[in-house]
Amino acid sequence: MFSEIERVKPTHVLNTAGVTGRPNVDWCEDNKQATIRSNVIGTLNLIDICYLHNIHVTNFATGCIYQYDDAHKMGSGVGFLEEDKANFDGSYYSKTKAQTELLLAEYPNVLNLRLRMPVSDELHPRNFVTKISKYERVVDIPNSNTLLYDLLPASIAMSEAQLTGIYNFTNPGAISHNEVLSLYKKYVKPDFTWSNFSLEEQAKVIKAGRSNCELDTTKLEAALKKLNIVIPEVHEAYANSFQRMAKGEGLKSLD
Repeated sequence: MFSEIERVKPTHVLNTAGVTGRPNVDWCEDNKQATIRSNVIGTLNLIDICYLHNIHVTNFATGCIYQYDDAHKMGSGVGFLEEDKANFDGSYYSKTKAQTELLLAEYPNVLNLRLRMPVSDELHPRNFVTKISKYERVVDIPNSNTLLYDLLPASIAMSEAQLTGIYNFTNPGAISHNEVLSLYKKYVKPDFTWSNFSLEEQAKVIKAGRSNCELDTTKLEAALKKLNIVIPEVHEAYANSFQRMAKGEGLKSLD
């Protein structure tokens, strides 16, 4: 990695590498060393080498390090701030990500972006919408989501502006699984149906817990405003995405 950085001599590095597991984060529970190797050692090695070469790094991280609590009640609209201590370690994936984030805070060359449940304009297998649309049942809990159509261009602008530090990198607001699937049904697949189950029922069929939370985007919105970028609220963003998807315009409009 060191020799490759010296060969290419980049001005900026964007790190999207990481292990989430296949088919889901339950994989990490049985592959802890591989998870550490990628999410901790690999990330830290890259960022340390870039630090030694005075290179700015944009690290695509996760906001799945929180869960609703008494100070951040579900549906209250009170989201977790960038400065809030991680309170969710119910999955080994989230545990490694939270620990890595603490170490990355020591590096002044890093822009750390916390994504949640990333959504694209195509039904790729890794798209959050694709995943929940194929589940037999889903839990109906509001969460922050990252609509890539809106936020990927913003990440490039933030990188070019040499911004550093931690940012909650989601669309403003929170949206429930039922709301997402209702919009999917409205704009993409009118005959789509689904059913719900409780967190308690979900826990019986998964190995690792799942993070459910809302992230506060005040800091992100303020930074993007200075770059003349406005990010739509998550419900509006989903409606826009599904309309583009239905028309087949999503990928073309990003070219």
